[in-house]
Amino acid sequence: MTAPQNTAAAQTPTLPSKGAQRKKALTILAGVVVLGALSWGIYDYLLASHYEGTDNAYVQGHVIQITPQIGGTVMAILADDTDFVKAGQPLVQLDPADARVALDQAEAALAQAVRQVRTLYANNGALAAQVRLRDAEVLRAQGDVARATDDLNRRQSLGGNGAVSKEELGHAQSQLATARSALAAAEAGVNAAREQLSSNQALTDGTQLEQHPSVQLAAAKVREAHLATQRTALLAPVDGYVARRTVQLGQRVAAGTPLMAVIPLNNVWVDANFKEVQLRHIRIGQPVVLVADLYGKKVEYKGVVSGVGIGTGAAFSLLPAQNATGNWIKVVQRVPVRIALEAQQLIDKPLRVGLSMDVEVNVTDQSGKVLADVPVAAPLASALAEHTAEAANAANADVRRVIAANSAQPGQADKTRPAAH
Repeated sequence: MTAPQNTAAAQTPTLPSKGAQRKKALTILAGVVVLGALSWGIYDYLLASHYEGTDNAYVQGHVIQITPQIGGTVMAILADDTDFVKAGQPLVQLDPADARVALDQAEAALAQAVRQVRTLYANNGALAAQVRLRDAEVLRAQGDVARATDDLNRRQSLGGNGAVSKEELGHAQSQLATARSALAAAEAGVNAAREQLSSNQALTDGTQLEQHPSVQLAAAKVREAHLATQRTALLAPVDGYVARRTVQLGQRVAAGTPLMAVIPLNNVWVDANFKEVQLRHIRIGQPVVLVADLYGKKVEYKGVVSGVGIGTGAAFSLLPAQNATGNWIKVVQRVPVRIALEAQQLIDKPLRVGLSMDVEVNVTDQSGKVLADVPVAAPLASALAEHTAEAANAANADVRRVIAANSAQPGQADKTRPAAH
């Protein structure tokens, strides 16, 4: 009975101790940790160190305020929120009655100025003739003095012989005194006439009627009034979408009052707010991949770093931090980085101002510059330059018409006057 029991005991395997099991588990765990750390190090060295990302990024765009340049009453609202408008399209129409009255007054003032300046030029001839007349009077007075002097001399030479009485001699002396008085008056008159001529010529010398300061001043008033009539219609400066309409029909608005905004969605960008420690390797021109929460991760936008902010958000906030007051707490600051987007992608997948974006910048190529050093190549500009030039040309034509109509000779009528405003 003993032999079989020993054989069974010899065949039973020896179980490892608990300490050996714990050691083996810790060895496996350490191996996993080391392998994970090594994998992370390789990933960070080969991939992660070449990218900087943030989800603190938002779509930004130009919010162009539509404000009137003159005051007036709103007669019509021609665009509303979410509407797409083309550059030059009317958005708001103000009552043009006041502007038209002001234009009529300015045209009348210009006509009066032209006629007054014409009078100045005409007075030059009249005053010159007056000077010639006074010169002739001086010559006559000088002749009278000469004759009276000769007459007195003759009587004085005959007075010693008793041929001329004292009464007659006194009469000759009185005539000489009268002639000299007349000569003095004539000389004073010619001097006064010459002063009047010089004064009038000072108002007209070196200029023609159209360039006379009085005419130019009145013409400027006409141009100003003419532009005011054009500005009663508020036009869209660019292609875009209407937002934040606050104007109402019949509202009396003053110059500079915000009425609505136009946002060109084909010219938006992304401001990605990176931590200051993430800016070490970010350079202008680096490629960027962006994902919008609006479309999800299936839609990726391609962009490029176009600029780095000049200050942190805290520095430009309404109430900037006062770090020198003694209760300072260090907070990691963020700096906005502007990212330009591809135009075609914005057409295919339009974005809205304020949307959230996830941004990942490829910082492998660090040959670019940290700050821009050249002016922007294509600045944002209004598309109304041609309309403004047309309004100025129309104002100049109106000025020329009024001047021509009031420079004509009496009886000549201007048959090209346009219809009443």
